[in-house]
Amino acid sequence: MWTKETQSEIPGTSQSKESKIPGTPMNVPAGNRPNAPSARTLACLGSTIVVKGEITSDEDLQIDGKVEGNISLRGHRLTVGRTAQLNSEINAREVVVYGNASGNLRARDRVEIKKDGQVIGDITTTRISIEDGAYFKGHIEIERGQSSVQATKENEEISVSTAAY
Repeated sequence: MWTKETQSEIPGTSQSKESKIPGTPMNVPAGNRPNAPSARTLACLGSTIVVKGEITSDEDLQIDGKVEGNISLRGHRLTVGRTAQLNSEINAREVVVYGNASGNLRARDRVEIKKDGQVIGDITTTRISIEDGAYFKGHIEIERGQSSVQATKENEEISVSTAAY
């Protein structure tokens, strides 16, 4: 079943509308607390769902079922749940793998393969984390973003050259 719920860090667990922040009373809604983290919506595909086709989304997505086809999340997070089996080309901002993913992964920010996760395919990202016990077979390409020092030097050079005109 397709549902929306508050994003939780561990697949298979959900938080109620009242956040579980240590040291805060359970009867105070998260919206009424100062400096409370904002909740992100999460679309979920359950463990009994089988998708054959393309998935595109403008929100975070957790998949626990089977998917055959491309997945594109335009700047959002894909969580591959423990029971998930993906045979997909994946394009997202972040990809966190607890289950099985077969196909190339492209993440603009980061890829995490958790201890029981399995990825077979090439990964292109700026940051990667592979826990002990995880399985990975493929190539990794780390994209370099401009470092702040290099960007500052380039901005200074542009300012100097435009000031001369």
